[in-house]
Amino acid sequence: MATRRVIKLGITPVMALMVFEFGLRAVRAQSIDSYGLSEQVRKQLVTLPYYGVFDNLEYKIDGSTVTLSGQVVRPSTRSDAGARVKRIPGVERVINNITVLPLSSMDSGLRRRLYRAVFSFGGLSRYSMGTNPSIHLIVDNGHVTLEGVVDNKTDSDMAYLRANGVPGVFSVTNHLRVSNSRQR
Repeated sequence: MATRRVIKLGITPVMALMVFEFGLRAVRAQSIDSYGLSEQVRKQLVTLPYYGVFDNLEYKIDGSTVTLSGQVVRPSTRSDAGARVKRIPGVERVINNITVLPLSSMDSGLRRRLYRAVFSFGGLSRYSMGTNPSIHLIVDNGHVTLEGVVDNKTDSDMAYLRANGVPGVFSVTNHLRVSNSRQR
């Protein structure tokens, strides 16, 4: 009977340890999925070779499915984004809703003029720094959308005014968000 009791006590802690370990792994996986997966997707998108100031990429994660959206100038940026995200461990499905902007010499010229108008203004020039600028200028058949993050409402308004003053712009939509860490 004593032997039976020792065996019984030996199994119970092992089973408890297995249940605890399984629960711990589930919690770790959930926290990695919620933050880690999002960070990995973001990193893959912002390091695309031709992703730039005239492109806008967004994503949504639902379990192991990543939905990509936004607008890009080059078709290769769209396909590269989908391929890179699909290779991330934990991603089982990628829905690629990224729009390739139409090829237009008018829009190409407008992009150059917009870039100069917005980023040549002293207070906004800092948003063009680095490999992934804070402000993205999306041009679709003469219609401009400002995407990204700025430090304050004044910068958002100034970017809108500068873009709206460029000859050839039909309309400007301002989707610039003010950074939570520096609202003024």
